[in-house]
Amino acid sequence: MISFKQLPIEAKAAVAAGVVFFSMMLSRSYLAEKLDFRTRRWLLRLQMALFANTLMLMGSLHVWRSTVTTFTRSSAASSFWFMLWKIAVFMFLALAHSSFFTLLFLVAEEPYFFSLAAYTCLGAYIILIFFLFTLGSVEQAYKFLAGRGAKASTGNKNRTALKPVLAVLLTVVLTVVGLLNASQPPTVNSVEIPVHKLPSTMNNLKVVLLSDIHLGPTVGKTKLAMIVRMVKALKPDITVIVGDLSDAEAKIIRPAVEPLGELDSPLGTYFVTGNHEYYTSDVSNWFELLKSFNIQPLHNENVKIVSPKSTSDWFCLAGVDDIEADVLRYSGHGMDLKKALRGCSGEHAIVLLAHQPIAAKWALQERPDINVILSGHTHGGQIFPLNAGAYLLNPFFVGLYQVGQNTFVYVSPGTMYYGIPMRLGSRAEITEIILRSP
Repeated sequence: MISFKQLPIEAKAAVAAGVVFFSMMLSRSYLAEKLDFRTRRWLLRLQMALFANTLMLMGSLHVWRSTVTTFTRSSAASSFWFMLWKIAVFMFLALAHSSFFTLLFLVAEEPYFFSLAAYTCLGAYIILIFFLFTLGSVEQAYKFLAGRGAKASTGNKNRTALKPVLAVLLTVVLTVVGLLNASQPPTVNSVEIPVHKLPSTMNNLKVVLLSDIHLGPTVGKTKLAMIVRMVKALKPDITVIVGDLSDAEAKIIRPAVEPLGELDSPLGTYFVTGNHEYYTSDVSNWFELLKSFNIQPLHNENVKIVSPKSTSDWFCLAGVDDIEADVLRYSGHGMDLKKALRGCSGEHAIVLLAHQPIAAKWALQERPDINVILSGHTHGGQIFPLNAGAYLLNPFFVGLYQVGQNTFVYVSPGTMYYGIPMRLGSRAEITEIILRSP
């Protein structure tokens, strides 16, 4: 029987990832009620950071072998420039690995340069891994189809050396493009949605949708203030924030949240939780902070949005907790559609706020009379090649979907980004939703 010491390092990393994952499940199942919020919060974040790093270790070993070890037998291996290259690759990998720990130590009113650099390297790391894997697969397919087997030749060696060079060049180009794209202000996308049973006095009601701002290591007060200015310029009747506002505790990042106090939509500003709010383990404090800015959390509850022109005309605006609360066994929280829609009958239009598209799907299975569901979560994939995964894992990916005759789901691609300050194949968005009466 092979001992642990005899396993290749990739297998050891996989075992370590499994141990960390098991400890996470064990903590959620048996320690959740025994630990105070602060201890649980730190333990969860530390476990998540360790789990991500153990998984990344396998990829990092592949990157090192492809970009460094491959060239150690070349004539340039003893040169000064190759030594600099080795240092650069090591620093790149170290920064990428450290990104997950910035949530524990480097969150403030404005992002630290180290956090921005670390998450940029993480984004480049994901792109580089993709191209190394893809080009390696193409190389293996070429060898198989050419019938050359395992025999090496000068041409094969040259192609082996070309693969990491091409992967690095593509990664650098896409990283720069992604950084430039994400640095632009969010685009304003105007969407008209016909709402069955919406009173005629509320025709053309304007709802501004924000999601996935992710205040934390790489998004701070300056960007949030820009978003608020853009929202105010649209003069919405209602503003809604559908989760993942922050990745940090309310007390730590409070100064960065202050611009939200300038939102002044006449029919109110509303908020529902996303999965990242539960990762902070600080939801109650977030609710209190948002209330101090006149932002009303919809904690499995609803409000009547009354027409300014007629008090007898109204529709039901409801919000549900994010489904991650159930996974994390977050006490007092979890998606409860019956509670959220209590008092919302089919006689009036219903608009539901639900962070994850999968929650939107579940809600429609239970209450097909919901007229509009506003979600986020997917980021439109945020960066290539994650777009494909986000598309496959969500029943609604991004944009407007019609479900049945009188129901629409809109999924925002996100108003900012999570961690990695890059966007490839997606664009940050503030959505201006115009509700039309039939």
